[in-house]
Amino acid sequence: MSLRVYNYLTRRKESFVPIHEGFVGMYVCGPTAYGHAHVGHAKVYITFDVVHRYLEYLGYRVRYVQNITDVGHLTDDADEGEDKVGRQALKERVEPMEVVESYTRSYFEDMDALNILRPDISPRASGHVPEQIELAEALIEKGHAYESNGSVFFSVKKCPGYGKLSGRKVDDLEEGARVSVSSDKRDPRDFAVWRAAAPNHIMRWNSPWGEGFPGWHAECSVMAKKYLGLPFDIHGGGLENIFPHNESEIAQSEAAYGVEFARYWLLNNMVTVDGVKMGKSLGNFTTIKDALSRHSPMTLRFFILTSHYRSTTDFTEEALSAAGTGYQRLMGVVDLTRQQLGEASTDELPDRVFEDVLQQHRERFLVAMDDDFNTPRAVAVLFDFGREVNKLLNRGQPVGRETLKAIDGFFGEMGGSILGIVPEETAARASAGIESQLIELLIDLRAEARERKEWATSDAIRDDLAKVGVDLEDRPEGTTWRLTR
Repeated sequence: MSLRVYNYLTRRKESFVPIHEGFVGMYVCGPTAYGHAHVGHAKVYITFDVVHRYLEYLGYRVRYVQNITDVGHLTDDADEGEDKVGRQALKERVEPMEVVESYTRSYFEDMDALNILRPDISPRASGHVPEQIELAEALIEKGHAYESNGSVFFSVKKCPGYGKLSGRKVDDLEEGARVSVSSDKRDPRDFAVWRAAAPNHIMRWNSPWGEGFPGWHAECSVMAKKYLGLPFDIHGGGLENIFPHNESEIAQSEAAYGVEFARYWLLNNMVTVDGVKMGKSLGNFTTIKDALSRHSPMTLRFFILTSHYRSTTDFTEEALSAAGTGYQRLMGVVDLTRQQLGEASTDELPDRVFEDVLQQHRERFLVAMDDDFNTPRAVAVLFDFGREVNKLLNRGQPVGRETLKAIDGFFGEMGGSILGIVPEETAARASAGIESQLIELLIDLRAEARERKEWATSDAIRDDLAKVGVDLEDRPEGTTWRLTR
């Protein structure tokens, strides 16, 4: 089975065939850098991190471009209101670019913690103002835009295809329905490519129409074209931006450049809180930093991946705690495998029966991923495989090194390289370190206490180890241990 993706442009699943053989160009709308990233952002960027990882697993060379919005994103998400960065700068009494630097660093700290691979290029809107001015000029020259009082607006009625991504028809767009009303517009449905700067507007650049700043939609059009060329393969982002942002990107790009903009549109659904979209404007958001103060980064990543990216993800502390329990159960199998691998002394050939089990689970995992990156099904395969591994490791017979290496390789490749939830190294692999030696010493002391029938001492050692994240398991051949944190 080849990779199939759900393309929002056609509203159906399609076989993924890149424009250039062996190469994938992917653009994902990045954050607006005026506050700390929240759990909704985590879903977007974990989603496309997995897309990135899986495409590379399939052998593609991926160029991943993800912008940083540092100008032009107004408070109503269209053409009216204050610039979000500028407003935050006034609140904090600093320069706008100080706000951007601070929250961009914060964003990448969060992404690194969540094991999200860095994009190949992270361009800023403010660094591409000349290209955005050129876009406005090209649209005016081709009759798709007009200047009005220092602003440039795209004429929606001159674009018959406007609405092809969101499914909205131009004639059905009503004044005030996420389409801002401005006396400078000839038609309330038109959107800004360039805005004249009001006297109190902080961020402003010279242009042929006077001092102003670019429209929010313009940045993605010009940066995608500059770094990926047109058309490119995948445009990603959050479903909530399908209108007006993504729709306007397509319209202005195809009108200005005369070619298709993006071939596949992959959009993730939102994170909700009690059924309501999580967002800063609604005040119901939890920052990634706040979530990570109570849960591990891998718990949050695992939680996101247990729902399909096109489904909503309802965020609660109870759900996140349950995800943490599930993740620890999975990692317990990984830790036990790696612990036994570190102790294995036999080098016999792999267990042929278990080789078949491993291959069956690998095929199931890849079938799930080929079906529009179905991570919940892929995670379920990891758990099914973990149960088979537990049976093998607990059957009371030594498991050969080659079989253990194959199991570890499966977890590392499927759960690590692709899903990003299984670290290359776990603490159990530190069997030669002082921590492991101290644990082994305590196990020996507990064994001596058990021989003397000092059950209170034996139980105290076991309970104290459990408190610091070391779980003991007594077996006929001796006591084994695993880390639970």
